[in-house]
Amino acid sequence: MVIDVTEETFEQEVINRSRSIPVVVDFWAEWCAPCRQLGPVLEKGANAREGQVVLAKLDTDASPRISAAFGIQGIPAVKAFKDGRVVDEFVGVQPPAQVERFFDALVPSEADGLVAEGDEASLRRAVELEPSRADAAVPLAGLMHRRGESEEAQALLSNVSGSFTADGLAARMRLEQAEDLDLADAFKALDEGDTEGAVDLLIGALASADGHKDDVRRVIVGALDALGVDHPLARDARRRLAAALY
Repeated sequence: MVIDVTEETFEQEVINRSRSIPVVVDFWAEWCAPCRQLGPVLEKGANAREGQVVLAKLDTDASPRISAAFGIQGIPAVKAFKDGRVVDEFVGVQPPAQVERFFDALVPSEADGLVAEGDEASLRRAVELEPSRADAAVPLAGLMHRRGESEEAQALLSNVSGSFTADGLAARMRLEQAEDLDLADAFKALDEGDTEGAVDLLIGALASADGHKDDVRRVIVGALDALGVDHPLARDARRRLAAALY
């Protein structure tokens, strides 16, 4: 949806409306050639996301008070509003791909909605759309692992990079197949939510984990990552892990 707004309608059409749907404001003027260049790109982006975002066009010459209130010093200027406040912005003509990324950051993707649903069918569809997406692949791989589908789960996780949780789960599945290392008690504690007990057992196992130390480390780091970097257990466990490894 593309609308024109004025100083009289700005509060209702932008501020209030943004509490239910993102509103992108295009600050422009008739005499501004770059504005005429950017305008169609913005309109294309908004129209492609009909029902998910509104593009509001504000003539800065006709609305000097609004322009001053938002510190507009050069045009075109674009500001995105959510929940009554500015959440993103840029000034000047931008390449179409950059404008698309600007809109994408405001509007949840199909995969975002599927991950929020969280059921297996939704997670599978999210992984189809974005195979490297950790917040879809990890919980889905966890479901598959609990059903004994470890090979399929590991294949799923192989597409994910930069996730300590994914690395930890993949490492756990490899360790479960190891014949020379028994970590059943540690994994049982982990499944029961006893992260502290599981980490203690895993750190204790490092001394006899020749050939598997890196995977044990990955499981520990993945478990601690789920706690957050500032958790007291995480800080203490990382210190003990470093001492055990080095």
